[in-house]
Amino acid sequence: MADDASRSTHRNAADEAIAEDIIIGRQVIDMEAKALTALAAGLDESFVAAVDCLVRVKGRVILTGMGKSGHIARKIAATMASTGTPAYFVHPGEASHGDLGMITDNDALIGLSNSGETHELGDIVEFARRNMVPVIAMVGRTPSTLGDAADVCLVTPDAPEACPHVLAPTTSTTMMLALGDALAVALLERRNFTARDFGRLHPGGKLGRRLITVADIMHSGDELPRVPTGTAMSDALIEMTAKSLGCLAVTDDQGRLAGIMTDGDLRRGMKLPDLLTRAVDEAMTRNPHTIRATALASEGVGIMHENKVTSLFVLDDDRRPVGLLHIHDCLRAGVA
Repeated sequence: MADDASRSTHRNAADEAIAEDIIIGRQVIDMEAKALTALAAGLDESFVAAVDCLVRVKGRVILTGMGKSGHIARKIAATMASTGTPAYFVHPGEASHGDLGMITDNDALIGLSNSGETHELGDIVEFARRNMVPVIAMVGRTPSTLGDAADVCLVTPDAPEACPHVLAPTTSTTMMLALGDALAVALLERRNFTARDFGRLHPGGKLGRRLITVADIMHSGDELPRVPTGTAMSDALIEMTAKSLGCLAVTDDQGRLAGIMTDGDLRRGMKLPDLLTRAVDEAMTRNPHTIRATALASEGVGIMHENKVTSLFVLDDDRRPVGLLHIHDCLRAGVA
């Protein structure tokens, strides 16, 4: 009985500890969520000025910051670089020992400092000002040395850190990260950065496979099986066999797709007398399913699955065949 009571006591203590952890976790997230709401509500013309400044940059956006702000600056640089805005991080300490040479007069500088008084940023900011490099400050208070030195100053709302001692950067860095994401996405929109552009910068992993376009993996040029309307079935079969894709395009006198011939069409056409002497038009499928070269390959897989076909001809704006997407190519590319 005593052992049972002891185990029960331990379980109760453990349950209370878990409950307390969850309460603390929710408090932290709630505090940071409220700060982000205030940040969104407070965006003003300074944010627009920052986007205007960055979209005009001919070189790269340089991010810098010290300590936790530096870690956030690295993440913002990575996000910008992956969404069409060339960017990288320069450590302020290393900048003072030669890495200032990484910054050109075609660049722009974004400095992060919650206090706006981080002395390690002095050299890199002074270098930028001397060389007419635009400076954007991301700070938590104003006036401040960094904010006053900047061309554009982005000030995050006055919100308490989630740390119970109000010391460790928590809420402040979360707001800076969100503000950096906001800048990156606004720039993405300004630059008309597309999903295909995104795919070019993310060729690896599941994300890269999802963003592969039809044009990336389709058969084209001399690989494309096609014959004009009126071609004898015997000649059409020679072309179809030579290209080894199990189908061919039949085009009209303008080069537009009139229909397709597949292995299935050939089997169904066997009931026609003297099939090999007939024109391919008599056995082809008219109005087949097609796709554009700019579409995602995953969209093509969906069309093929829904319609129980294994290939799609790729058409240009004038309905001329420019490629062929086969399910085997999609599977080899990891698109499914």
